[in-house]
Amino acid sequence: MMHFVGAGAPSPVAVPSRLDAFVASQQFDRPTLVMDLDRVEQQYNALQSGLGHARIHYAVKANPAREIIARLVELGSHFDAASKGEISLCLEEGARPQDISFGNTVKRASDVAWAHQQGITLFAADAQEELEKIAENAPGASVYIRLIVEASQADWPLTRKFGCDRDTAMALLGYAKELGLNPVGFSFHVGSQTRRAKMWVPMLNVMAEIWRAAHAAGHAVSVLNIGGGFPAFYGEAIDAPEIYARQVIDLVTERFGDKVQVMAEPGRGMVAEAGVIVAEVMLVSRKSDRDMHRWVYLDIGRFSGLAETEGEAIRYQFETPRDGEPMGPCVMAGPSCDSADVLYEKRPVHLPMTLKAGDRVLIRNTGAYTSTYSSVCFNGFPPLDVVVI
Repeated sequence: MMHFVGAGAPSPVAVPSRLDAFVASQQFDRPTLVMDLDRVEQQYNALQSGLGHARIHYAVKANPAREIIARLVELGSHFDAASKGEISLCLEEGARPQDISFGNTVKRASDVAWAHQQGITLFAADAQEELEKIAENAPGASVYIRLIVEASQADWPLTRKFGCDRDTAMALLGYAKELGLNPVGFSFHVGSQTRRAKMWVPMLNVMAEIWRAAHAAGHAVSVLNIGGGFPAFYGEAIDAPEIYARQVIDLVTERFGDKVQVMAEPGRGMVAEAGVIVAEVMLVSRKSDRDMHRWVYLDIGRFSGLAETEGEAIRYQFETPRDGEPMGPCVMAGPSCDSADVLYEKRPVHLPMTLKAGDRVLIRNTGAYTSTYSSVCFNGFPPLDVVVI
């Protein structure tokens, strides 16, 4: 296969895929994610070029492979860490403490203290108790307050668990000062896989109002963390990463000016398209003579790396050696003895009619949120293996 530079905006010149060449030359005895470091670097450079003055804080949770962290350290990336483990990983691979933010709003007190001892000075919060925890264990630290996003057009909205409303956020700025912390600004997340830059407009408008209100109340906020949402290609057209990032930063600049310190936390948009999962068909069957759909069972499922198929929000692209032959609709499922391990049923996937057990299946653009969502030997199936080239 050939791939084009910039998903969604093909270049006239096709570039041979290192991933395809490597995968074709290898045999795999278990589901394996193969990552191309050079493609990660291309995505980083494209996003950074589009974002301009904004600082990229790579969302480590998307894919914490050590090789990826090390390459991004070389490129000058900053990092958004969600746990002590992720902070430790980044430090071990050479990241500076001042380039790491502890971006989870739910943190263990002892982990806050540990991070502070390592030199981490920037923390996220969305609740009074979290600020108290930070003040006690990381005195004098800088904090940003996460706002809840109540309306999202993303394929994977993040509208409930994290953030607080405007009034609470304003109160938390004042409370942070009382606790001796340094409240530097706000953060939000438009939702994972926000496919069009224009989808950011409603939330940016809300944030601009809150920003002005904070300054009017005497809070000298200067940091705006716009979170993630940068998309990957899953079959529906998206803009190339540089174009998308530039559109987003233009929308931000229109509302906040060019003096604000902008943090961006791409994860999916950085690594998804740099990875392919090599899987195998375990069974093709029909439930009855009347069944319009075949069932195709893979050796990887929801519990071994494809958790984002929940709700069929993320639509992975499948390739087989039999593509080009007559196609038909299939329900896709994983191998485990759990009835919830069904990947796509509402919108069946079209696969070759001749597909059979033992056939190799490539699952494209799976570099994000697959290895990190993989369970530890559920039903005895091994966790997703990872190979970095």
